[in-house]
This record gives sequence, C-alpha cells and structure tokens, in this order.
Amino acid sequence: MGLALVQAEAAQAAGEVPVGAVVVYQGEVIASGANAPITMHDPSGHAEMIALRAAANILGNYRLTGCSLYVTLEPCAMCAGAMFHARIQEVIYGAPDPKTGVAGSVLDLFANKQLNHHVAVRGGVLKESCARLLQDFFHARRQADHQRKHGLNQDHQIKS
Repeated sequence: MGLALVQAEAAQAAGEVPVGAVVVYQGEVIASGANAPITMHDPSGHAEMIALRAAANILGNYRLTGCSLYVTLEPCAMCAGAMFHARIQEVIYGAPDPKTGVAGSVLDLFANKQLNHHVAVRGGVLKESCARLLQDFFHARRQADHQRKHGLNQDHQIKS
C-alpha cells in the first residue's frame, strides 16, 4: 500500500484527486497507476484502471488471474467491474469512500454471489494515511475556492 500512496502523491502533484494503485503478481509489483481523469481527459482515468491496463500489457493478457490490486481508496462501480472482467484475485484498499465506494460503503458489488467471478476484498490497510491524503487535498481545494471567492468580493467592493 505504501507504493500505492506514492502513486496517490504523484496524482496530487499533477492536480488530480490523490488516488494511487499497484498490481502485484507472484509477489512482485508489475504495474502502477495514479489518478489522471483530468490530465487524460478520460472519465475512466482512475488509478485502478490505469494500473489494470498496464498490468494486462505487461502480462500480455487481459485476464489478470493471480493478481492483487492495492488501491488507496475503496473502488467505484466502474473500477470494480474492470476487476471482475480482469479476474483480479484480490483487491486491498485503504480508505473507505462513503460517496461512491462499492466494497461496502454505498453498495457491496463484491458480495454479489450472482456475478460470475468473485474478488476477495480487504479494506482499511493504511486507512489513516490514505484518508489523510484525501482529506488534506480536499481541505486545500476548499480553502483555495474560498480565497478566490473572497478575493473576488474584495475586488468588487473596491471597484464600487
């Protein structure tokens, strides 16, 4: 999860929501991804999706049987779907996502026995570090928004 946090920090440095992911196969990290939907102009540019694509290219197969995915934030429905299709063995995540998380926070797609593939799930790994990175990012964003609004109000008052 520490390497996923490094990817999350890279996403943050690029102005993206700080989420990072790594794919592990046979005990080795084979791929990583940093959140980049804004940079890539791609709604599927989530860290998990980028890491899964890279792993599939490295293994030469879209089936990632035997792979584990470590991600700093509980997966959304899109990313969970990709994990099912890729046949990921296990997803390990850090912080829960109370707005879009589908490993138990909003829904639990991973518990649906009707799905043809099942992915083991473990949450809360380095939870505090993962959550703090996201909290700090959104706090800074809210402060910047407030300062912009406040600055605009001062300019408007001065010009009046």
